[in-house]
Amino acid sequence: MIRKVVFLLLLLGSLRGFGQEKSWDLKKLEDINLGRNTKMDKPLDFLSNSSDYLAIGFPAAMLAAGYIGDNAALKREGYTLAVTTAATYGIGFVLKKAVDKDRPYITHPAIQNYREFSGSSFPSGSTALAFSTATGLSLAYPKWYVILPSALYACTVGYSRLHLGAHYPSDVFAGAAIGIGTAFASRKLNQWVRNESRKNKLKRQGGEF
Repeated sequence: MIRKVVFLLLLLGSLRGFGQEKSWDLKKLEDINLGRNTKMDKPLDFLSNSSDYLAIGFPAAMLAAGYIGDNAALKREGYTLAVTTAATYGIGFVLKKAVDKDRPYITHPAIQNYREFSGSSFPSGSTALAFSTATGLSLAYPKWYVILPSALYACTVGYSRLHLGAHYPSDVFAGAAIGIGTAFASRKLNQWVRNESRKNKLKRQGGEF
């Protein structure tokens, strides 16, 4: 399953500019970017930038609160979210270096970028972090008042990357897939570690008698 996801992401990322013929990716970006309300550029750029701070801030705050209040569950969720964030950063970094796809406004000068964006285009790191944080929080606290605002935030960050001319839609979709995938994988890893810890504890207790 993981190999299929990686293959799909690399396939999307290999579409490096799409030649002279307009693809769906470029047409959809033009529809959003060229027809945008420019008054929303600054607030959406601020929202995009917030994904880094929230991806680090949430697990840090959860861990701090967990240790201060000696809350094992909160510490566990904080560590899980921290692993999610680290994995998202790592996968995004590797793919950006491996694919090395130009920003859309470089390949297609008609695209109106709000500002110069560093790094390559694929995948969208801001989107990946927003979705990893949103998914991680939703899995930790599966309540509508967590899931709904988290999903709305992540989707808005994804949209903002198109609005600002920073990414193609495929970059954003790949970022969302990475963020969601790392959140689920981190939770599975956490569950596996806890199960192994219980098994080892039971073995030790059994050996004492």
